[in-house]
Amino acid sequence: MPVPKTVGERVVGGSVNGTGTLLIRLTDVGSDTMVGQIVQAVRRAQRSRAPIERVVDKASAVFVPTVVAAAVITLITWLGIGGVSKLPLAVVSAVSVLIIACPCALGLATPMSILVGSGRGATEGVLFRDAEALERLAVVGTVVLDKTGTLTIGKPSVAALLPRDGVSEETLLSVAASVEQGSEHPLSSAIVGAAKSRQLAFATATTVEALPGRGLRGLTTNGKVVVGTLALLAEEQIAVPHDVLGEILLLQQEGQTVMQVALDGEWLGAIAVHDQLRAGVGETVSKLRKLGLSLVLATGDNEQTAHAIAHRLGISEVHAALKPHDKAALVKTLRSRGQGVAMVGDGINDAEALASADVGVAMGSGTDVAIKSAAVTLLHGELLALLKAMKLSKHIRRNIRQNLWFAFGYNLLAVPIAAGVLYPLVGVLLSPMLASAAMSLSSVSVISNALRLKNVSLDT
Repeated sequence: MPVPKTVGERVVGGSVNGTGTLLIRLTDVGSDTMVGQIVQAVRRAQRSRAPIERVVDKASAVFVPTVVAAAVITLITWLGIGGVSKLPLAVVSAVSVLIIACPCALGLATPMSILVGSGRGATEGVLFRDAEALERLAVVGTVVLDKTGTLTIGKPSVAALLPRDGVSEETLLSVAASVEQGSEHPLSSAIVGAAKSRQLAFATATTVEALPGRGLRGLTTNGKVVVGTLALLAEEQIAVPHDVLGEILLLQQEGQTVMQVALDGEWLGAIAVHDQLRAGVGETVSKLRKLGLSLVLATGDNEQTAHAIAHRLGISEVHAALKPHDKAALVKTLRSRGQGVAMVGDGINDAEALASADVGVAMGSGTDVAIKSAAVTLLHGELLALLKAMKLSKHIRRNIRQNLWFAFGYNLLAVPIAAGVLYPLVGVLLSPMLASAAMSLSSVSVISNALRLKNVSLDT
């Protein structure tokens, strides 16, 4: 919601001036601006991330020298057993060990799963920036959710109409819209939009005075109209019936903004406006809870609105009135608890927190800074895609492990056979040609297992 500013107060570059003209003095430029500081903080957070040590990298450092040593031992062993007469057999066995242990399957195990998995994610509207994001998302234990633009649409709309007895909803809307139609205020747009959707006619406003933080008053062809807070009506000495004050208070406790409407000194009714939840958000949040995830609501909005949204969605931990640095500090505090933290947001004010989290998740409908700061982007701006991303991440992680276990198990079994351990028992010696075929088969098996990710179910 808009924040009133008066002479001498600071404004942030990128803010929207709702009404009237504005003369500002530049006090900071470039990297000293609020946006510049956020960008610098994002870069610092990204540089401070420790890369995940991949199991395959560690294993390869040991595996290759081990195989070469095994081939040399095979050659020496056969020569030791049979002398020079066994040189052909010794050479064949040593070469077979090198060929069959060629770490193709080991090298393909991780990248194939990531390649297929990230491609599947793209078809589901989930874009992973790198393999690290895929791995981290699978072990996330806490999800921090921004409110505006993430849980809500970010565009206020009329939620309820409370006309007094004898006044229709249409009359209440049209009177309010007559003075609101010239304003760029989001609340005004909500009222005018509701009136237009009902195809109502508006009276013409001759003069309109905007009262920042309180409302509007103006003269129309129907009379003097006042639209605003209870305090504004008290200034105008317009009485509001006591029997509706309780209902107005209840709507405010639910996080709705309630505007009073008066015509020629008489209260006509009230209009409640709120920022609607995105479609399916309630169901998605419920499913996230069922996965055992801790959910945290973090927003720059006021306490009342934040707690109202959190109550509706069943989120117990709420942090409101947060500045960009406060959100990042919250994420770092949650990470110190030892659980992986995913931050979901869409705005410039979320960018630092997105970069500070183990996994930053940006709504595709959000700002460029947020998207560039995040490791995962939900392309269609739907929170439900987060569930699919987490499920896909777990499938990919499991698939990588399967591939690695197969690659190691295959080599553990194949290398001794290639070395000729079965030759003294059954007279079987693996030729380099068969060793090559077996090595190729292992790679095909790993690729085939990775391709299964194209068809795994991500239904939530």
